[in-house]
Amino acid sequence: MSNVKFKVQPGGTIKGRIRVPGDKSISHRSIMLGALAEGTTTVTGFLEGADALATLQAFREMGVEIEGPNNGNVTIHGVGLRGLKKPNKPMDMGNSGTSTRLLAGILAGQNFDCELIGDASLSKRPMKRVTDPLRLMGAEIETSEGGTLPMIIKGTGKALKAIDYTLPMASAQVKSCVLLAGLFAEGQTCALEPAPTRDHTERMLNGFGYEVQSEKLDNQRMKACLKGGGKLTARHIDVPSDISSAAFFMAAAAVSKGSDLVIEHVGMNPTRVGIVDILKLMGADIQLENFHEVGGEPVADVHIRYAPLKGIHIPEELVALAIDEFPVLFVVAATAEGQTVLTGAEELRVKESDRIQVMADALIAVGVDAQPTPDGMIINGGVQQPQNAEIQSHHDHRISMAMTIAGLNAVSEIVIDDCANVNTSFPIFVDLINQVGMTVDVIEEA
Repeated sequence: MSNVKFKVQPGGTIKGRIRVPGDKSISHRSIMLGALAEGTTTVTGFLEGADALATLQAFREMGVEIEGPNNGNVTIHGVGLRGLKKPNKPMDMGNSGTSTRLLAGILAGQNFDCELIGDASLSKRPMKRVTDPLRLMGAEIETSEGGTLPMIIKGTGKALKAIDYTLPMASAQVKSCVLLAGLFAEGQTCALEPAPTRDHTERMLNGFGYEVQSEKLDNQRMKACLKGGGKLTARHIDVPSDISSAAFFMAAAAVSKGSDLVIEHVGMNPTRVGIVDILKLMGADIQLENFHEVGGEPVADVHIRYAPLKGIHIPEELVALAIDEFPVLFVVAATAEGQTVLTGAEELRVKESDRIQVMADALIAVGVDAQPTPDGMIINGGVQQPQNAEIQSHHDHRISMAMTIAGLNAVSEIVIDDCANVNTSFPIFVDLINQVGMTVDVIEEA
């Protein structure tokens, strides 16, 4: 496979009006629930990136007829909760942790054996966090000695047991896995999380006519419950633009003098807007316009103009609501006046890469004062401009895109190595970032 590098020229002013691709989390779930529903589900705005396509291909391999994607349009001919068929080979999840962990919950309730595999990066990511609760429900699962892929899930033919599961960490993937397994369990399955995480699974299940009860307990804790044995009814899903993809452009406009950018139709799910809240606390000029709802998900146009930023201590209650956006928030912190401190984010160490260490290394390489800590980072910003450097992305798409944004305040060229994985979540990233005012060249090396 050829190595893809981004060559980022320094400077630029971010202006224009754009729409980023559809939300990856919702795209994954539209395929999964559409396949398990009765009837034909149509999807518009589907993200045609490698991760969501891995989910789509997995359900095709389990006998679900799916038309598209064609310009974001997908038609799924649902087979019902019990209609999936045994795939004839291991299902390759590529780089997608969401595909793997959510699918494990669905597969735990089937009556056939199957195997999940992935690329080198995914094969290092922890799966014990989903295999533990699934085993409590009666699933038979084998993984590597280290609790990683490959994962073999045995079809026992028995109904799963409903459980009340307290998540040891705030993870939407683990919560969703437990709830999806609960569809195939006898009785009521509940997932209790220590802090709110994205609730797309609960919203979409309710949208498909499958009741999920959610409630806030003391402090930050949330509880979601459903009863097994019901049915999902097909529907139309309009996928909002992905706030995690929009985050790179919000950050770009926030740190570049003279910038004025509108990002249209961005998903504003309350469990995902940590990036907006954190940028506002830092002094960013952000307005949410044209607020409305599509398919149970709030959306808005995000209008962001440059304003001077200041360092902050990021409130821990916002950490889970912005967990995927921290790589680019670290870049923003490097430009802000004063110190930014992140704590309570140890989850970043088990993403596609160790995002705390990898981003600290990348920022230090370009001259930023960044100090990694076990659960976050301390960044002293505003005093230095990123210098010429070649950055290692460690196969992580968000590192590649975040360090691209660092070029806006650089004094010389930044080269980012190993950027092919940007296609997993944001295939048109370079086109859009060039459109709004940066200069990024893509270099392919054999």
